Amino acid sequence: MKLIARTLAALALAASTAALAQGYPSAPVTLVVPFAAGSGTDAVARIVAKKLGERLKQPVVVDNKPGASAQIGAQHVAKAKPDGYTLFMTTNTSHSANPALFSNLKYDPIKDFTPVARVGELPFALLVNASFPAKNLHELIEYAKAHPGKLAYATPNSTSLVGSETIKRIAGLQVVGVPYKSSPQALTDLIGGQVQLYVGDLGSTGSMIKAGTVRALGTTTRAPLKSLPSVPPIASAIPGFDLTSWNGVFGPAGMPKPVVDRLNAEIQQVVAEKEVQEQLAQLGFEVWPSRTPEEFAKYVADQLAHWTSLIKQAGIRAE
Repeated sequence: MKLIARTLAALALAASTAALAQGYPSAPVTLVVPFAAGSGTDAVARIVAKKLGERLKQPVVVDNKPGASAQIGAQHVAKAKPDGYTLFMTTNTSHSANPALFSNLKYDPIKDFTPVARVGELPFALLVNASFPAKNLHELIEYAKAHPGKLAYATPNSTSLVGSETIKRIAGLQVVGVPYKSSPQALTDLIGGQVQLYVGDLGSTGSMIKAGTVRALGTTTRAPLKSLPSVPPIASAIPGFDLTSWNGVFGPAGMPKPVVDRLNAEIQQVVAEKEVQEQLAQLGFEVWPSRTPEEFAKYVADQLAHWTSLIKQAGIRAE
């Protein structure tokens, strides 16, 4: 009798799960972004959310929950009901770097989330303001070595922090980190001269680079970027440097697989649209979707190990 009861319960659960997926979504979906409005991830989220909403035939509303290096947004999503109505567009900050940067992290990037789809990569660049004396990476290194402890760099997220500290370690520079709550604030202070260096994402800084308000000295990717063909990789002056920020969509742990598969398929269709790719390209964003949720899950686990190693090598201690 117990076996029959368990079998009937499993069949009932499968039937209810299938029914949920078939009727999903029947209400607006919230896409939480753990960074401020105006950040690169926010810009990507709004482009994807608009098109995803059209495909799902329900609004997908972006909800910015910035702060604490993406921890606030991550904790919110981890505690949400796993029904597919609360999603999370995030980056390596929350899921690759934070476990090595914070000793008392209140979420687990693997156990507390359901990977849905990788969207792509948002490249970063080492920036200075337009009046800074150094015009290229070699001049920057020389200038920093001639003025030890006099330069400050902004760190609003883990990519900025790990990128800056890795440059500092490999090049043997004495520069001071200044933490920021958001990318727009860091960019504002770079322009104003309160900080001299900033490893910033192209999504939030691209327009300023094009306008000449800030100068990109090098990109964080090993290969040159299509969006900044005249800017060399940082590795051209600092051998061994290679850092890329990934972007993807998650839900809370325990989401029904049919819902996850539906969302993965729809996101792939969204980022395959020419209009979306053109809009994302203007941000410097490079589309690189995962084929399945399982592929994305493996990528997330691999990146967690990779970033943990990077942070250890950079000598960054957990807070």
